Amino acid sequence: MIIQSRPFGQRYAFVVVAVIFLCLLIAAGLRSAPSVMMVPLEESFGWRRDVTSWAASVGILLYGLTGPFAAALMERIGLRRTLLGALLVMSGSTALSLFMTEPWHLFLTWGVFSGVGSGAVASVLGATIVNRWFKTNRGLMMGLMSASSATGMLVFLPVIASLAQSGGWKPVATAVALATAALIPFVLLLVPERPASIGQVRYGADANDVPPVSPASQGNFLAHTLNTLRRAAGTRVFWYLFATFFVCGFTTNGLVGTHLIAFCGDMGIGEVQAAGLLSMMGIFDLIGTTLSGWLTDRFDPRKLLGVYYAVRGLSLIYLPYSGFSATSLIIFAVLYGLDWIATVPPTLRLANEAFGDRSGPIVFGWIVAGHQIGAAAAAAFGGTMRELQGDYELAFLIAGMTGIAAACISLLINTDRPAFEPEPQVA
Repeated sequence: MIIQSRPFGQRYAFVVVAVIFLCLLIAAGLRSAPSVMMVPLEESFGWRRDVTSWAASVGILLYGLTGPFAAALMERIGLRRTLLGALLVMSGSTALSLFMTEPWHLFLTWGVFSGVGSGAVASVLGATIVNRWFKTNRGLMMGLMSASSATGMLVFLPVIASLAQSGGWKPVATAVALATAALIPFVLLLVPERPASIGQVRYGADANDVPPVSPASQGNFLAHTLNTLRRAAGTRVFWYLFATFFVCGFTTNGLVGTHLIAFCGDMGIGEVQAAGLLSMMGIFDLIGTTLSGWLTDRFDPRKLLGVYYAVRGLSLIYLPYSGFSATSLIIFAVLYGLDWIATVPPTLRLANEAFGDRSGPIVFGWIVAGHQIGAAAAAAFGGTMRELQGDYELAFLIAGMTGIAAACISLLINTDRPAFEPEPQVA
């Protein structure tokens, strides 16, 4: 292996984090785009909300199910190759959607292909980078990268909402395709495969540090990914983490991320104004999730999760009765925004504690799959409830109650004992 020198020494890890932050940010923008395309697609093609909601649901589901396989693939063929392939799929699928005329075209481009592509540019990518490039400050770094999804909303939603309002859905698809393609040269030039590729060790490690080698780096990565799930599924801690992250997805990008703009529209609030509300939530989540990473390095992650889910559940129960005045919506944006993705750093820490640094990222990928299964269920559930009842009120109340349940489950998690015996270290 030819070692390519880079500036900054161990601190080059922060350059890598900056590029990955941008990738996660754009992927978040892609996943949030269907929420502002819903009404323009209805106006252009006559497609009902439940049709577009199911397409968004497919994308969210595959976004989650791709994660654990992507984490193993990063070990098997390389992080750079996996990431570059994902960016090409994301850009190509959104560009192809410009030619769609039938609902199945929407399912294929914004559902199947964009779901698989963005699934490799998700929380599992952040977890892999953190474990590979950092020995210390992991919670803070994971908090920062998790907050990129909020920043993606902050940067993208007002812009694409304005594009949708003035030009329909096609300018939105064009903007996402171009932004995704623009990331490819940054990854090629600035992201080495691992610290050893530039003659360094992980940030915060001494010169003799030997990073853990994942069993997925050799052999059949598909078999290893499924075997890791089989072994993790035999533990109680996995199902507690899976259940709480299912609720996390159900109450965030599944319901609020997909349907809040449409809910506001039902209450007489325009798309750009509603997107501004999501952007405000993004600002507070950027603060809250980064702070959550700092707290995760210092406090019991179970108690942090209990607080986060309880606050989220109460804020969702509050929204339908808020009157949708400017003041009440600001209160909701602050309360809800502060812990939109704040659950990620403590959940990753608990997964690493229970399953170890070698298997932790892949197990975390399966836990993230639970998050996206919950999100997919909420995306479809919200659209169906809207068509059946004519409003979103009951959907948001049910989501709030699941948040309270997740707060209780979080306190039952116990990582004191090893979750399963680690696989032999690869020679």
